[in-house]
Amino acid sequence: MVSATASSAGTATGTDQKETFEVGKGTFLLNGKPFVVKAAEVHYPRIPEPYWEQRILSCKALGMNTLCLYVFWNLHEQHPGEFDFSGNKDIAKFCRLAQKHGMYVIVRPGPYVCAEWEMGGLPWWLLKKQDVQLRTLDPYYMERVGIFMNEVGKQLKDLQISRGGNIIMVQVENEYGSYGTNKPYVSAIRDLVKKAGFTDVPLFQCDWSSNFTNNALDDLIWTVNFGTGANIEEQFKKLKQVRPDTPLMCSEFWSGWFDHWGRKHETRDAATMVSGIKDMLDRNISFSLYMTHGGTTFGWWGGANNPAYSAMCSSYDYDAPISEAGWTTPKYFQLRELLKQYLPEGTTLPEPPASYPVISVAPITDWQVAPLFENLPESKQTEDIKPMEMFDQGWGSILYRTVLKEDVSGTLHLDEMHDWAQVFADGKLLGRLDRRHGEFTLPLKETLKKGTRLDILVEAMGRVNFDKSIHDRKGITEKVEVISGDASVELKGWTVYNLPPFYDFVSQKNYKAGKPLQGPAYYKATFTLDKVGDTFFDMQTWGKGMVWVNGHALGRFWEIGPQQTLYMPGCWLKEGENEIIVLDLKGPAEAKVSGLEKPILDMLREKAPETHRKDGQTLKLASETPVHAGTFASGNGWQEVKFGKAVNGRYFCLEGTSNYDGTNIAAIAEMDVLGADGKPVSRESWKIVYADSEETRSGNRTADKVFDLQESTFWQTVDNTAYPHQIVIDLGKEYQITGFRMLPRAEAGAPGLIKDYKVFVRKTDFSY
Repeated sequence: MVSATASSAGTATGTDQKETFEVGKGTFLLNGKPFVVKAAEVHYPRIPEPYWEQRILSCKALGMNTLCLYVFWNLHEQHPGEFDFSGNKDIAKFCRLAQKHGMYVIVRPGPYVCAEWEMGGLPWWLLKKQDVQLRTLDPYYMERVGIFMNEVGKQLKDLQISRGGNIIMVQVENEYGSYGTNKPYVSAIRDLVKKAGFTDVPLFQCDWSSNFTNNALDDLIWTVNFGTGANIEEQFKKLKQVRPDTPLMCSEFWSGWFDHWGRKHETRDAATMVSGIKDMLDRNISFSLYMTHGGTTFGWWGGANNPAYSAMCSSYDYDAPISEAGWTTPKYFQLRELLKQYLPEGTTLPEPPASYPVISVAPITDWQVAPLFENLPESKQTEDIKPMEMFDQGWGSILYRTVLKEDVSGTLHLDEMHDWAQVFADGKLLGRLDRRHGEFTLPLKETLKKGTRLDILVEAMGRVNFDKSIHDRKGITEKVEVISGDASVELKGWTVYNLPPFYDFVSQKNYKAGKPLQGPAYYKATFTLDKVGDTFFDMQTWGKGMVWVNGHALGRFWEIGPQQTLYMPGCWLKEGENEIIVLDLKGPAEAKVSGLEKPILDMLREKAPETHRKDGQTLKLASETPVHAGTFASGNGWQEVKFGKAVNGRYFCLEGTSNYDGTNIAAIAEMDVLGADGKPVSRESWKIVYADSEETRSGNRTADKVFDLQESTFWQTVDNTAYPHQIVIDLGKEYQITGFRMLPRAEAGAPGLIKDYKVFVRKTDFSY
């Protein structure tokens, strides 16, 4: 480590002084003295650049000494070889602002970042290579990672702490244990990070306590991620065993959670969060609070989870201590009171900065309209259907059009449709399909005659940002066919129209005065302000689409909620005339937009059932013979069960008959089913067929949480429904099953842990 001049503990100095940050015995060392990292996770593109400084000051006033941030590859290289680090993408400027206010920085350059961000931060254009294998040693992928990492190095390497900057640590990859086991790959990423110039500060990798050893490299710091309420002792137990002298750090302590379209708004208890942080600080454990300020996933950058497919809302409020609009919340002040007790001797916390002013905006009702089908761009031709990427399109919507060469009847099959489609015959809407519900087929109510113009308008909702499904091509990925009985006819000869979500594209339409349409159209209006301020545009009367104001893409709206407003930063408004453009793919109930002084983030209007049990439905197991019965051990952590002999089946039922805490509640965080080789089978095609009980009043604790690949979410039954409790999973196809794995909740005592259980397996579904 380069020798340096020491400065006051816990405050980043200006560039005229150099410092050191290194690993000591059981602690980090800042300028040779023990240092506990108290990091606030914030994401620069989720905050308007003019507001960066206010958000940084809010984190400092909270009691944090460090900012933790991802680098979003697909934001900076939207086309191969074209890098942009300007404006809202100027990550070096963000780091220098942090240093100006005495804050250190932890950089997480990926290349994969997850973050509920489009494709986990990986560029869409990687998918143009048909056989690309992301997050592996695939030569093309690794070549592009190296180019990107070098560009990040050009921006940030000279901001390392020993060079007069404030960067104290750099992460290698991100939660790779949740993707696979491939130490050579992780080692290669480490080498690229070093080659990019990050050689002066400690490098680290983060994972979950259940899998961090799978890819752990000897020369990296190991950190673990977990959420509020987790059993701190249990989370670090294994790490302390294998590395008794290492500094301990929770690199993501989840303060809240993210919202999905069509699901209840997520919150997490403030007192539980504060208690967990106190527990860590009392043990001298460093932490990064993910998120301290979530902000907004503007534009088209929201990601999605899979299985089952579920796209993220534009608001990334996260129930964080600092709200989406930068407001200090009750959770903020509870945490601030705690962190006051852990300040360096002789220091005090500054007061939080003032929030930006908020305004209301009178209803905007005078619109010009540009019907989508009357404002199509130049077309492209293809005989076979192809996904969006193959037409050099990254985001937005795509229209596939063909003229039927013969009469067709039966069922239209879109194999596969990603993510939300409307089907038209000669301009008449035949139906809509939603990937969230596994809808890829549309029964044709009548024969479509030869010569009919068939239009399929597909919206890309956000690429999957987690696990193997990041290979998530958009549009229609394979083929379109009409199935009638045992026969099928593949439709060919397509005209394709690319409909990107860029302002330059949506603004150049033939807008005319007109009434709202019940169909896809662009709407444009102006509104006048005598003063500017933050506001929240109310989209409750609109269907589904996107909004642009003064050229800025605010994000997506969808009538189903839970988000009903779009955050409008005042720094993007102006006194006098402002422009708003709305793309509504469905059509509004009323074309009206108002600016509210408070957001609406918790208004769910989804018509689909929240649970996986139909009214009056009861699973019938009396005539079934269990393939295995047993008793789970008490306590936290994964438990693995091996059957005496393998059994073939597609439908897997776990029945809990009792639990450890004497309540009615059953809870499971994650499950795996083990195949013939004793390893977990793929969960990408899993579906919940039945769950006897699911808690949806106090949170999203539905049964699909057992395979959402998130250890901090869980299935939980309601407290007034007695044992036994059952869950039935359709594995997607028949497997030779040799056992299963189960993860209880992460809290101390594993609330709702099932004690005695039975397992049933069938080749066909159970009786109800």
